[in-house]
Amino acid sequence: MKNQATRIILYPVHQISHKRFRKFTVFGTMNMNLRTEILSEHSKRQCSKIIAYVGNSQSRFDKLIQLVLGNDQLIAQRAAWPLSYCVIAHPFLINKHVKSVVQHLKKPGLHPAVKRNAVRFLQFTDLPDYIHGDIMNICFQYIEDPKEAVAIKAFSLSILGRLAHQYPDIIPEISLLIEEQLPFQTAAFTSRAKSVLKKIKHQNSHPPT
Repeated sequence: MKNQATRIILYPVHQISHKRFRKFTVFGTMNMNLRTEILSEHSKRQCSKIIAYVGNSQSRFDKLIQLVLGNDQLIAQRAAWPLSYCVIAHPFLINKHVKSVVQHLKKPGLHPAVKRNAVRFLQFTDLPDYIHGDIMNICFQYIEDPKEAVAIKAFSLSILGRLAHQYPDIIPEISLLIEEQLPFQTAAFTSRAKSVLKKIKHQNSHPPT
């Protein structure tokens, strides 16, 4: 029996949303060499093509994340982009890899694209208790680093804001960091910071029972 032709629906990356990409499933049985595709072109269209190819396939996702966690920086930084949106579309795909991702973020010299896309999807990921300490330390380090990209700082703030409900002791440190950063940051960071502050202050006034 011949392989069914794969139908890949492409959406512009800027149109990616939870609802839209959760509709993605694996179409047909077309094989794609992810390494070759990632090296051949770095564009929004190529990103969307890889997202559509991976769909909700755990095996395809596993191959993609190995490229992100590998030693080839060019491939890792390019693969991290579609990977983040695969996780947003199908959060269960990252479950068995969360620990590896967090450990990877501890490595010095990671490309900003790897860090940015990792903290982007970790905003929406169920984080097991045993990695909370590590991920909080990583996020605080990113926010404190004056050389870190604004997007990485903003996504890190959102992660800390989520965890603050479970760990209210970190709220003063988050508040202090935000106050220190605001005079030097962009409007986008300021907006995210104010949103996180409002959220954690509300949480602090309504502690978990």
